[in-house]
Amino acid sequence: MESSSPAVPFPLLQTPIETNYRACTIPYRFETDNPRKATPVEIQWIDLFLNSVPSFRQRAETDPTVPDAPAKADKFAQRYTEMLEEMKKNPESYGGPPDCILLCRLREVILRELGFVDIFKKVKDEENNKAMTLFEGVVKLNDAIEDEAKRAENLVRGILAGNIFDLGSAQLAEMFAKDGMSFLASCQNLVPRPWVIDDLDAFKLKWAQKTWKKAVIFVDNSGADVILGILPFARELLRHGTQYLFIRYEPFLSTKDEHLCKKCSH
Repeated sequence: MESSSPAVPFPLLQTPIETNYRACTIPYRFETDNPRKATPVEIQWIDLFLNSVPSFRQRAETDPTVPDAPAKADKFAQRYTEMLEEMKKNPESYGGPPDCILLCRLREVILRELGFVDIFKKVKDEENNKAMTLFEGVVKLNDAIEDEAKRAENLVRGILAGNIFDLGSAQLAEMFAKDGMSFLASCQNLVPRPWVIDDLDAFKLKWAQKTWKKAVIFVDNSGADVILGILPFARELLRHGTQYLFIRYEPFLSTKDEHLCKKCSH
């Protein structure tokens, strides 16, 4: 049930939020960088999204809910490719400088404008059904780990494995198309520690020493990462003594993106 209370800034964020908070933690650029020239990191990310265009076009052209889907899928690929190439030349195009969130949002804006609401709906339904059949086994496997620290680590690994399963990645989308992709395979493909950002030991220490009264988890809208990664972790939080648990899915687009829609249509 939706709350009637007014929205307020998250109290644990450093204020003022407008100048102190960035959703993307990767340093795409620094203050000394030329604002009119894309940085090497920005170029790498733009190229990553360029490489994913063919897989998104392939998904879009088979969408049965959109009339003339193949032609509209071609329009999407052309528009998005042109936008990405323009951002290489001028990183401030389309609300830049670019980061992962902006690149995702622009892609979604173009798809929505052409009538594609969710080009991954079919595969999401398939993966949700698969994940539900595996959920009980994943939970039992976690419950069988008696050591709390090891159980917490296993749950975190499950979250990471679920996050790896992302059809927005061109490489993983290709793997799925050829052989299928499973949560268990993702678990087995985790890189060994230490990870690039690795606070696991500190987390396990806190896990053993305290219980959080409240927890907020922001999640994707479907898939193994939610069902097999987040839900077992949320369940363990409740068993660990957390009294209030909120799992929140945020729609990717909002009315704030209307200006992007207008610009993308040109």
